Amino acid sequence: MMRFRTQGIVLGLAVLISGCAALPGMGPGPLDTFELTSPDVPAAGRKLGRRQVLIAEPAALKPLDSENIVIRSSATSLQYLAGAQWSDRLPKIVQSRLAEAFQSSGRLGGVGLPGQGLAVDYQIVTEIRAFEIRVGQGETAHVELAVKVLDDRNGVVRASKVFTASAPVSGAGNHRFADALDRAFAEIASELVPWALRAM
Repeated sequence: MMRFRTQGIVLGLAVLISGCAALPGMGPGPLDTFELTSPDVPAAGRKLGRRQVLIAEPAALKPLDSENIVIRSSATSLQYLAGAQWSDRLPKIVQSRLAEAFQSSGRLGGVGLPGQGLAVDYQIVTEIRAFEIRVGQGETAHVELAVKVLDDRNGVVRASKVFTASAPVSGAGNHRFADALDRAFAEIASELVPWALRAM
């Protein structure tokens, strides 16, 4: 009889503990959520008339096609930054910020995303190959984008290039990792937009 009573007490405690996670204030805290800023792009250069450009959603492997912030400790080992996330899937954020960068150049007739009904002259096709914090000897943000300028009228790739940039991580807290990634991305965007416009 004592054995059954003990089992009942243990079972009751297990139910109570599992229930505590659902109580207000007892679950995990909210995640730190981060964005990429709109990169500054030089507006100098000739106008390209009424040419319209579509910014396709970047391709990415599964670790980068999510809201997680990637930490890479070696060539074959990665994990996600605890307690932090992007505000949306990373490819969607990169797509949106690239569209803003092309728009701010002021040199195009129109810039849009798929589904917005543009009569497209060119597409910017991007692959996110790296968007991560590399740790080991120090902490560094590393971003690598492979980009093609595609003539949408005939399917010809007018130009292709791989852009890479790194930025040191400094400070404390999760925001320092997002800030470093933002700086590396901004460096790439400031080179990518003028390069792509020259190819059109």
